[in-house]
Amino acid sequence: MKILFTKNIDPSIISKELGEDIVVDCVEVIKTIPITINPFELKNFSLIFTSVNGVASFFKNRFKPNEDFTAKNYNKIYCVGEKTKRALRKHGFGTFKVLKNAEMLSRFIIGHCQHEQFLHFCGNLAINVLDKDLPLQNIKYQKVTLYNTEEINPLIAEKYHAAVFFSPSGVRSFAKRNSLEDMKLFSIGETTSGELRNFTQKQIFTSEENTLTSIFELIRREMENRF
Repeated sequence: MKILFTKNIDPSIISKELGEDIVVDCVEVIKTIPITINPFELKNFSLIFTSVNGVASFFKNRFKPNEDFTAKNYNKIYCVGEKTKRALRKHGFGTFKVLKNAEMLSRFIIGHCQHEQFLHFCGNLAINVLDKDLPLQNIKYQKVTLYNTEEINPLIAEKYHAAVFFSPSGVRSFAKRNSLEDMKLFSIGETTSGELRNFTQKQIFTSEENTLTSIFELIRREMENRF
């Protein structure tokens, strides 16, 4: 059994989760390049993070949110995914609300946060759900690009029984020079699966959560069916 992971993952983790009998290759299909900007005042803004890279770049650029809930102008922090939440915690910040994906965050903001104004710290290829939906509801929203994501577009000659995808940009990078048709397709979350559907009519196996734990659980279940 041979599986391709389209990002680098610690081999010891893969071995622990999937066993020694599975041959796994990891190939990076995208790369991120940080952007340096001058930090600015965050007063009166709610903050949105949708990726670990967004969190890392935010603090690398020396932004200082005010999370003192007793203060008049503290910054509420919204994020997508448990990994993003954990990244914020490493920097000493909690979250006001955590949602599974950008679509759910958009619906929550529209339903409960009409009078807030938002800054979304993200990459250049961040999905456009929030900037498409929120302005239509007259909610003040602005993207702040803190890193660039570049598609590597590798040509992969090896054949695999399955491939695992972790982001829409990773899907596009892989699909530009490689076929999706002769292997099972695993996806971490519905947003990535949506991008896969632009390139194939095959069944896509989507993890329930946007976490490695969830994607490994899904792969193990399907392995029991012997692919």
